[in-house]
Amino acid sequence: MTSILLIRHGETAWNADRRLQGHTDIPLNTEGERQAEALAAALAGERFDAIVASDLQRAHQTAEAIARHHGLPVQRDARLRERCYGAFEGLLYAEIARRYPEDWEDWQARQVDSVPPAGERQAESFRAFYRRSLDAVADWAARHPGKSLALVAHGGVLECAYRAAHNMVLESPRSFPIRNASINRFRFHDGRLVLDSWGETGHLAKALDEL
Repeated sequence: MTSILLIRHGETAWNADRRLQGHTDIPLNTEGERQAEALAAALAGERFDAIVASDLQRAHQTAEAIARHHGLPVQRDARLRERCYGAFEGLLYAEIARRYPEDWEDWQARQVDSVPPAGERQAESFRAFYRRSLDAVADWAARHPGKSLALVAHGGVLECAYRAAHNMVLESPRSFPIRNASINRFRFHDGRLVLDSWGETGHLAKALDEL
């Protein structure tokens, strides 16, 4: 059984603006840097055998803050990237709805095999993204059986893990929060994810109290 902490990166300027990021490589903003440091302090007393991050800088910066307390390198894995949204990336949600009304409707209706229009990069369907994300998590668990891992990724990756642990159909609405710099505890057991704790954010409030 492998212990896996799945962690969402800290806040970016595009998160704050509700601008879709996808594969666009946006760094943490000042609040995101504060969140990453608070997260790192909260996890300083835990043991990790490996720390792995998406290769996008918002996730890698968050992982680096954690790694400084553990003397471990941050390993990068592009499979832990957020879903690629093609032409949607860089747009506010209202702009997507206005420019691409049919594709917006498919997205909001959770058409899981629908692919947004291509932009700078080719977009991917939610089903393809789900498989990519879970394959990455399963692969790291297989490489470190019985160990403890910290995987720093994105909201979409965390959504996929939550759905897998609850055996949710992909078309069902997302009814659970996914917060920046949150801690989400899983076990990988008998080839599947088991969820132990979701959405831990107390460390962020504590850090604000200490300012």
